[in-house]
Amino acid sequence: MKEFLLDLIKRAGDLTLEYRARLESLSIDHKSDKDIVTEADRAVEDFIIDAIRSRFADHAIFGEETGKTAGNEFCWVIDPIDGTSSFVHGQPYYSVSIALQQNGTTILGAVNVPVLGDIFCAEKGKGATRNGIPVQASTRDRLVNCHLATGFACLRSNFGYNNLPFLSEIAPVVRELRMYGSAAADLCYVACGLLDGFWELNLKPYDVAAGSIVLEEAGGKITDFTGSFERMDYEILATNGFIHDSVVDVFIGVRNTINGTMPLSEFAE
Repeated sequence: MKEFLLDLIKRAGDLTLEYRARLESLSIDHKSDKDIVTEADRAVEDFIIDAIRSRFADHAIFGEETGKTAGNEFCWVIDPIDGTSSFVHGQPYYSVSIALQQNGTTILGAVNVPVLGDIFCAEKGKGATRNGIPVQASTRDRLVNCHLATGFACLRSNFGYNNLPFLSEIAPVVRELRMYGSAAADLCYVACGLLDGFWELNLKPYDVAAGSIVLEEAGGKITDFTGSFERMDYEILATNGFIHDSVVDVFIGVRNTINGTMPLSEFAE
């Protein structure tokens, strides 16, 4: 399955580059005022699904654009273009993300950042690679030395419980912040040490399934903002592991402040 996945995600990435070469003529629709989908998203997802069905007809599929289909204990989780806004603006930070889950557990994942020429892959218990070379998360252990990335999917969805208070508290205590626009790519760049951490709210399973296994197999850590796993359907904190507790301490303080104003349950889905 790994070789199948690597070949598939390479070809899917190449397809995005073909569409990228003619951005000015792409058809673009709006899911909401700020959330867009292009003909490239749909075409790449269809390409991936067709390839999977031709090889594994009885597997389930969960795609961002097409939703869920029934199948056996295996399920492919697909984000054809993670970072569509970056894609349509001609920026390099978008990715193709494909994960394979068995009974709800991710056992294989790959992320392709086509413009930058990076293909990440991980298999449960067998480590993570970048272009075939093993990777490990960084060992930086002080926030002042670290680069963190984030995003604002929560604001696109107009949720009151959003990333702004977390951003304002973490920004003064880290060296740099980045916002590239693709959660899957961000997770992989934490995995190989180009970033030391990433956090965001209101992400979906297809945004993070493949990137998460890459990071975990590279020695990183992923929880919700409190260091537990209870709210990972809404909060994702991913780090090299060495700074995890320090970021959790900051974020718990923010959550307590917000909760004192209005219960978190009234903000989240």
